[in-house]
Amino acid sequence: MAAPLLSVTDLAVEFSTDEGKLRAVDGISYSLNPGETLGIVGESGSGKSVSSLAILGLVPYPPGRVTSGAARFDGVDLLKLRPREMSRIRGRRISMIFQDPMTALNPFLTVERQLTEVTQRHLGLSRQRAQRYAIEMLERVGIPSAGRRIFDYPHQFSGGMRQRVMIAMALSCKPQILFADEPTTALDVTIQAQILELLGELQRAEGTAIVLITHDLGVVAGVCQRVNVMYAGRFVEEANVDDLFARPRHPYTVGLLHSIPRLDRAGEALTPIPGQPPNLAALPSGCAFRDRCLRASEMCGQAVPPLTADGKSTRDGVKGGQRFACFHPHPVPEPAGAPTP
Repeated sequence: MAAPLLSVTDLAVEFSTDEGKLRAVDGISYSLNPGETLGIVGESGSGKSVSSLAILGLVPYPPGRVTSGAARFDGVDLLKLRPREMSRIRGRRISMIFQDPMTALNPFLTVERQLTEVTQRHLGLSRQRAQRYAIEMLERVGIPSAGRRIFDYPHQFSGGMRQRVMIAMALSCKPQILFADEPTTALDVTIQAQILELLGELQRAEGTAIVLITHDLGVVAGVCQRVNVMYAGRFVEEANVDDLFARPRHPYTVGLLHSIPRLDRAGEALTPIPGQPPNLAALPSGCAFRDRCLRASEMCGQAVPPLTADGKSTRDGVKGGQRFACFHPHPVPEPAGAPTP
């Protein structure tokens, strides 16, 4: 098996606040293989975006700082690079589509200026060649009249078109890894589908590995191979996407799946997860999800459950590759047609 393209180990990020130290990311680990799409899902405030910003050296200091961990890419720990060394990789070999293109794009500069700056800096293109290449990229991401629109400012584009500009910018240098932070948020479903299809086409053409950060499990089901579920700064479940949807084990994952409409459960009432996510500056003892969990016991308040590999064969013959951080996980459902003991 090929070595992972990116290997993140025990990453932790904290922020100094008026309430004290806030642990936004609390010891997460994952790997990313060449050409695959890994989903990181969870509610707002769970630490999804901060984890990617930390890997790219974009956590503002102060108030934030990486307190532990490693992020190895091509034999180099990204977390130990100096800012100048990181700037040679960021935007060139690793890129990011930020959550809000209106704030990520500079409102005072034309799209042409922002696109050509990337390729002039990282690829050494002349201004003229960079401009032609920028027009090619805008055409590639589906922006009509690219030769004219390239001289417009971000506010002259619709939300979907601004997102396409961000994708063109992120992929201009053909990065090996792309972090896509909520790339379809606030877009209507038609534009969402177009953006996801565009990312898939570009990924197949260039072999780019993608980390998709989202709260939308429907998007995850359509484009990801693996998924990590995040809650209160930790991963609470990891699985192949098919296994996660067919047999979720952690109560939080089950709650997420029951709170969204599904075609295979037409007519069933949606069940929201009770309560609110915890204050990261004052987490409860033990499992951070226990106050919202219907399966919680006294044990859940005494220790933080570790991620546990379920290595036993399931009744339908599928090897369990999931890991879940729960003392009382949901059982693996019986396969259809299984005899009753």
